Amino acid sequence: TSAAGDPIEIVPAIEIGNIFKLGTRYSEALGATFLDEEGKEHPVVMGSYGIGPARIAAAIVEQLADDAGIVWPKAIAPFQVHLVVLGKHANRPERGAADALYEELLEAGVEVVYDGRDGGPGAKFADAELLGCPLRITLGARSLESGELELQIRRGQENKSIPLEGYFTETSIQVGRVG
Repeated sequence: TSAAGDPIEIVPAIEIGNIFKLGTRYSEALGATFLDEEGKEHPVVMGSYGIGPARIAAAIVEQLADDAGIVWPKAIAPFQVHLVVLGKHANRPERGAADALYEELLEAGVEVVYDGRDGGPGAKFADAELLGCPLRITLGARSLESGELELQIRRGQENKSIPLEGYFTETSIQVGRVG
């Protein structure tokens, strides 16, 4: 219980900023003073504060991660889009389409992680969840057949499909409106 007799609640927390009481150590060395109401000179009592960007990122990860991995908010995500190409060989048509989409996204100013590795979809999707980009775009053989890309919004796991052709352009970038 507290000094007032109230119960103390213990909750998880992370320090993202701090305050340092510096006292008069530096003001005396610098000759930084002020005059009180009677005109008497005193050294300035100093302090400083700081907010650590790494601590902010750690707090966000701690607060928003789920069982699958990180869930970055769009505002601070290191990458906005995780582009996943399905197909195990580099010479497949979906790889060429994904390469073109990647270039189009970059030209539109979108930060993209491009997973063009050989490998199965399970590992690629698990890695995408772990990294936590706000939006995953999946392009595979089905995308080329249907003419649609699969989008998955990381937060909330919402899925939707969009047209493969002409969706991402410099004048109408939709990534900012999804997620």
